Amino acid sequence: MEQRVFVFDTTLRDGEQSPGCSMNLEEKVRMARQLEQLRVDVIEAGFPIASAGDYEAVRFIAKTVEHSTVAALARAVTADIDRAWDAIQYARKPRIHTFIATSDIHLTHKLKKTREQVLADAVAAVKYARSLCEEVEFSCEDASRSDLDFLCQIVAAAIDAGASIINLPDTVGYAVPDEYGAMFRAIRERVPQASSVVLSAHCHNDLGLAVANSLAAIQNGARQVECTINGIGERAGNAALEEIVMALKTRKEKLGVGINVNTEEIYKSSKLLSSLTGMLVQRNKAIVGANAFAHEAGIHQDGLLKSPITYEIMTPQSVGIRHSTLVLGKHSGRHALRQRYTELGYELSGEELERAYQVFCSIADQKKEIFDEDLIAIIEDRVGDVDDYYQLENIQVSSGTNIRPTATIELRLGDQRFIDSATGDGPVDAAYKAIERITNVVGKLMEYSIKSVSLGRDAIGEVFVRAEFDGLLFNGRAVSTDIITGSAKAYLEALNRFLAAKKRKSLQQKEELKEASVAI
Repeated sequence: MEQRVFVFDTTLRDGEQSPGCSMNLEEKVRMARQLEQLRVDVIEAGFPIASAGDYEAVRFIAKTVEHSTVAALARAVTADIDRAWDAIQYARKPRIHTFIATSDIHLTHKLKKTREQVLADAVAAVKYARSLCEEVEFSCEDASRSDLDFLCQIVAAAIDAGASIINLPDTVGYAVPDEYGAMFRAIRERVPQASSVVLSAHCHNDLGLAVANSLAAIQNGARQVECTINGIGERAGNAALEEIVMALKTRKEKLGVGINVNTEEIYKSSKLLSSLTGMLVQRNKAIVGANAFAHEAGIHQDGLLKSPITYEIMTPQSVGIRHSTLVLGKHSGRHALRQRYTELGYELSGEELERAYQVFCSIADQKKEIFDEDLIAIIEDRVGDVDDYYQLENIQVSSGTNIRPTATIELRLGDQRFIDSATGDGPVDAAYKAIERITNVVGKLMEYSIKSVSLGRDAIGEVFVRAEFDGLLFNGRAVSTDIITGSAKAYLEALNRFLAAKKRKSLQQKEELKEASVAI
């Protein structure tokens, strides 16, 4: 029978402790529901004794989650355990997670207790938690810096007291893989009771080794791994769930264990967390970064077009991303350029491709990335020429705490003027919907960003949007001291680029039909 690793997600507890990542009750519940869609085995919903808000969130999540185990954290203190149990008692599968520090560093400087006192506190806490809840997890805080003899002693005592999961954290990210794995191996060899419980790894990323240490623990008997979405957490963060999960799936023949996670929900989970916390992942982040399945080098693009396995060890679809991206830049080759032109509906002869490639290379030396409208302009010898179709004449928005955001837009098309209004989730969304009502063109917003290009309260903001129209991506930029006006102008520019490309394509098709009829 295949051995399985249980995935314990602590995004809502340890992850939320990351500076700037706190979430309110509604946001925590949304994230918990997504984690259940991801099929994590355990959701650590929070630290109920920490605040009234945390308590309410844990209690609500416990009542909401249907399939995953819901855990609540508690120090080895009766009041903490009571508060934790009060919050999770309604869960279908509740777990009390109690902990105490075991390293001499923490005993001396933080707890100011002897080993004997800590041992007694641990046993009492586990026994009390076990009297309330059938499933109890015990954590030896700072286990990786603890004396191994004492660690074996307290682990054995906690198991005898009723703990069924023993967590050995690398609390400060100090361990390296071989010694962290050796600690788990030693516990299994020296603590007879360890064979009857699940050993768990909880790693921090202070030295960038959280995922490597977690995998080392698994190779040495850990069967639960504690992690967070996007690797958020205290200081440098926790082990990233998406990296551990995909390592276990991609290298199953090496690691030899299975998981229950629905990996196709990984990207969606990552994006949701980023939107809730405002903490975006870097572009080169493994698995979920914008560049994780993007290729610019010509050699890589050529190999990928021939067979994706040449440069991708997993498919983007396996983590919930629609497809790989061939980024067209100065490192790209002719194969990628031909492929993109084909996707845009242009079939180029060898001579046409060579001519387009030469122009493309000269532009690529000046721009970081070449976009679809640039390619269309290249093939028609109209580089940088984008017709302005609709122009923004006026915009008026109303929004507030108890007001439905509404936008009224006035556009000019030649000598004609159009006015319409719409409501939306916010003033920008309302403005975009009003533009869609006027133009009868519906786009899908793929990227939206604002950055300040000057200082002060009246700073000029630059708005960038990338929108999808009829399956093609078009970009728009605008600057304004009013971000709503800038947002409307940027979206309108992207829409105008689409209309210009559509018009040129229509004219080209008419010319081709005309030539074909003459030939006949």
